[in-house]
Amino acid sequence: MTVQAHSTTRALGEGKLRRDHEAGIIDSMPETLRADVAVIGSGPGGAITACLLAEAGRDVLMIEEGPYLPLGTCKAFSVDEMIQKYRAGGLTVAMGPTKVAYVEGRCVGGGSEINSGLYHRTPPEILKNWRREFGVEALQYADLEPHFEACERDLSISHLPGPAPAASLKLHEGASRLGWKSLEVPRWYRYDPPTEGSTESRGVRQSMTATYIPRALRAGCRLLPGTRVDRIRRSGSRWQLRGTLRPEDKPRQSVRIEAGTLFVCGGAIQTPALLRRSGITRNIGNSLRMHPTVKVIARFPDEVNSTRMDVPVHQVKEFAPRFSFGCSISSPGHLALGLTDHSSRLADLPGSWRHMATYYAMITGQGSGTLRVIPGSRDPFVRYRLAPEDLGDLSVALRNLCRVLFEAGAVELFPSIGGVEPLRSLDDLARLPSVLPQSRTNLMTIHLTSSCPLGENQQRCAADSHGRIHGIEGLHIADASLLCTPPSVNPQGSIMAIARRNALEFLDR
Repeated sequence: MTVQAHSTTRALGEGKLRRDHEAGIIDSMPETLRADVAVIGSGPGGAITACLLAEAGRDVLMIEEGPYLPLGTCKAFSVDEMIQKYRAGGLTVAMGPTKVAYVEGRCVGGGSEINSGLYHRTPPEILKNWRREFGVEALQYADLEPHFEACERDLSISHLPGPAPAASLKLHEGASRLGWKSLEVPRWYRYDPPTEGSTESRGVRQSMTATYIPRALRAGCRLLPGTRVDRIRRSGSRWQLRGTLRPEDKPRQSVRIEAGTLFVCGGAIQTPALLRRSGITRNIGNSLRMHPTVKVIARFPDEVNSTRMDVPVHQVKEFAPRFSFGCSISSPGHLALGLTDHSSRLADLPGSWRHMATYYAMITGQGSGTLRVIPGSRDPFVRYRLAPEDLGDLSVALRNLCRVLFEAGAVELFPSIGGVEPLRSLDDLARLPSVLPQSRTNLMTIHLTSSCPLGENQQRCAADSHGRIHGIEGLHIADASLLCTPPSVNPQGSIMAIARRNALEFLDR
């Protein structure tokens, strides 16, 4: 067995990848690879689990379907990033009367490598609901607080050291004029002091490949990227994993892995898909939840956008947890995509994009979905049905978001609803339907949860309060699928705090 680390970086102006090597990453396979603990998936839940277990002296193997492409291999939020790091290039959708586009990270570090890094703790009222409805134990806010604090230290959770981007400030300005609660959301960014001759601090995003995964490797964890686990099964006291490895420029080869304990951390889609392919189906993949999101592009008379615009950081929480507003990535490419329902305006984009930005209204949502494997297909079939009240909530949220943007000075709004003309005044909001049309509303989400909920209510829950799958020895989950419902905020703070709590509980047993 050969063990190497692949840290790939793309040099500016070069068309090929340069590769450095460190100890830790497997690039050639023995007939069977063995470990005390195998962790499938390297996103926030898997990375923190592997890190803590390795630092406690356990023999840990972390397996990731996607490639190892740390931050810097491509420009953030670019087409190259979507091709390299997103599953199916970001072209994934939950089917239903109203289709919902969603994205998954497919790379070492998972979603932490592609998202904006906005961070929230789980709201106390959400934790109370999980305890009451799902019977989750040891989940008072005080139980999670030390884990929130530890993750925040590790990820350098912080606010901007200077002014927010103009598009972000527009949202805050409009909300403030209406007397609505608006806040700057902290991010997992480390800010280095200004260099000589500069007054600006340099921000560096702190994804899993910048934090927990290097720590795990230094502690002796082995990482196997480019490897898809197809099935798992229990044999005696060990777990048997079967899958395929796809080395660069080499034929695909079969992989066999044995482990005493298994943590499945593939996210709210891939975790239930693997378990169901393996015949583990009780409360698995039956309760997928999400934050359905509708977008609107705003045009302002003054410039709000630039090629250097950082991630917008303000969110409006006046109506939370029912719905929230925020500002999204607004590169020219993302704006063009957002104008799909207003294609006649695409020709104007090269001269107007600096005056435009994308905003969203996100609801907690009461709908749910299912996930099923299809014989002969590598990808699961995902279905999602909005609850009857969701399309009404989305309409109310969209109207209020438009109010905020007009209050901030917007002169034209382009909602992501087919057949709705651009809005140019508050009076035009009357043209928005009171219930958004199922077939003409383009919804999306980046927050998928709840497909394998945790708790002691075995009629509803796949795993117990600490992520152990009910009735199956040595099998754990540590990812977004455990969250009982959508948390009404960006979920990665919740995922990491619960994963940390559960990993430490595992070590104490």
